[in-house]
Amino acid sequence: MQKRVIILCYRKIIDIRSVKQWDKLVFESTYLEFKMQAQNFSQGTDYTSYAQLLRNVPNAQRLSGMVTPSVTGYIQQLGSIMPDILNNIGRRFLTFSKFQLEIINSDINDKEKHQVAVNFYSEPLVWHDTIDNYLLVSGHSPENQSAAENNVVATNLMQLQPYINISSLQYHN
Repeated sequence: MQKRVIILCYRKIIDIRSVKQWDKLVFESTYLEFKMQAQNFSQGTDYTSYAQLLRNVPNAQRLSGMVTPSVTGYIQQLGSIMPDILNNIGRRFLTFSKFQLEIINSDINDKEKHQVAVNFYSEPLVWHDTIDNYLLVSGHSPENQSAAENNVVATNLMQLQPYINISSLQYHN
């Protein structure tokens, strides 16, 4: 039987209305860094919004990458465990191996327009089954591989929810 190995992407959107403490810290940090970095692109122009900069200033798409270092400390605080995603018994279980910061919207002069997304990419998971709107998954690690040979593997049942996507699918024999 072929094994399906997937990587999930969780897109966490953070803006002025975010209420969790971690989200607020990321919001403040990314906005301050955006304001500082955007000055390099807006100097001598009337452009203040991220969209205007993208449309009119060469290399402005680099801003997301330039703002990313402002969140690395907050990402490390998570201990490689994805925020907000719980299994069916209410525990955070999904580990991530990489992340990507994306500026969705912002304006140098209007903090309320600032919106970012942190895209978390899970470690590889074995996708065993889909039950209604739940995925039955297990880790794709050497320990789980040897356990699978004994026909026993630890699994997690997680509900599909907005902003979760299967970002890659790979078949193994």
